[in-house]
Amino acid sequence: MRAGHDRGVAVLTLDAPANRNALSAALVAEARAALAEAAADDTVRAVVLTHTGSTFCAGADLSAPPDPREIVGLMRDVVALPKPVVARVDGHVRAGGLGLLAACDIAVAGPASTFALTESRLGLAPAVISLTLLPRLDPVAANRYYLTGERFDAAEAARISLVTLAAEDVDRALVPVLDGLRRASPQGLAASKRLVTATVLNSFDQYAEDLIARSAALFASDEAREGMAAFLERRDPAWLR
Repeated sequence: MRAGHDRGVAVLTLDAPANRNALSAALVAEARAALAEAAADDTVRAVVLTHTGSTFCAGADLSAPPDPREIVGLMRDVVALPKPVVARVDGHVRAGGLGLLAACDIAVAGPASTFALTESRLGLAPAVISLTLLPRLDPVAANRYYLTGERFDAAEAARISLVTLAAEDVDRALVPVLDGLRRASPQGLAASKRLVTATVLNSFDQYAEDLIARSAALFASDEAREGMAAFLERRDPAWLR
């Protein structure tokens, strides 16, 4: 994780391209620490979450899956941060990465962006990330992509409300967004964000523990172990043979 600062905007960069910015325990801890630092900095009006390499986030690190409670904690930190979080995406987003993306208040995706909820193909389900995804996604699209694991592009991501805007030039598209956030008062931003995130935060309080338990049970199952092993070994899982 790298952090920078640009005229009142903290820029947090997922910077583990060799691991496709997968959510390892270390990356989750670094991201949470960087968000806490941005929250405490009175000069920061907003946060941009971006990435190095061709992947925004590949989801959980399947070679050493983090505790789902930590992923829930990271998503909640983004939603509860008293400053807007803007996702700048121009790369692939998979599985748990979509949950992190959906936690952001505004998201702009470029032409290199692709998205897929691949959990069902691994013997898993988008359990904990449903906390941020289901309030945002078009329900019909959620039914399709949760079940099929199909890949879709930035235009489709915008159509189903996963991202705010699909743009050919991500940085140009972000200019008016960030200008608007820089002009806002800290109190106005915090109060406005509380209004639009209240329902999502309530869902964390009501459903997080159940979804954490479901996720842990799935990861511990024989079928999921086979699915993850097949993925890491670049082979078909047993149920396709």
